[in-house]
Amino acid sequence: MENKSTSWGNVSEWYDSTVEDSDSYQQKVILPNLLRIVAPKEGVKILDVGCGTGTFARAFAEKGADVLGLDIGEELIEIAKNKSNNSLGQVRYIVASADNLSKLKEKDFDVAVIVLAIQNMKNLDLVMGEVSGKIKEGGKLILVINHPAFRIPQNSDWYYDSKDKIQYRKIARYMSEIEVPILMNPGNKNSKKTYSFHRPLQVYVKSLVKNSLFITRLEEWISHKESQKGPKKNLEDKARKEIPMFMCIECVKV
Repeated sequence: MENKSTSWGNVSEWYDSTVEDSDSYQQKVILPNLLRIVAPKEGVKILDVGCGTGTFARAFAEKGADVLGLDIGEELIEIAKNKSNNSLGQVRYIVASADNLSKLKEKDFDVAVIVLAIQNMKNLDLVMGEVSGKIKEGGKLILVINHPAFRIPQNSDWYYDSKDKIQYRKIARYMSEIEVPILMNPGNKNSKKTYSFHRPLQVYVKSLVKNSLFITRLEEWISHKESQKGPKKNLEDKARKEIPMFMCIECVKV
């Protein structure tokens, strides 16, 4: 079973407010792109793995899709259930670990999505195998991750070179798979931890192929944010447009 320490349930209210913020990456970058790629509509059956408080599940259901959201965090699922108010499709939720979907008997989903969640799941191959088994042949998996080449927890950051006057991304390591403890409440000495698992892109690709999921689309998404007025604003804004923060991988089950 997936270690429950990877759940964000302990900070469920903070998590929900962050994701729902109108200027968040989830609202300004990820949601519009997901709706474009998934194209949810009546008759489409969608599995949202690691659904959190249901932000994307609700959006799919509002377009008429039949959605099942699952997450290991009981507190997150409770919030998701309380917020569901779709008028077209339906959305259901269950508490489950993504690496063991034995309680989920359905195996005919048209689309499965894992949005900014696989990097908080330890057992990559188990998750891919379980999710693949729930998608019908010809169905799709949409995987959205923090860009593995540019967003490596505690091993990447923005830097400014005053000599060459350039804003750039410094990468300390990439090829090694690493497990990084993350404080849920930075600055609080009693903060609980979760874990992020960095993997190079080839590890994701090998796992997808191993589980009969073949890549049909790869996109890299940049930040929508802009810096406030200042001497480095133009350089910072330019860097954001050149260095993507997210990667989206679309696969077809064969």
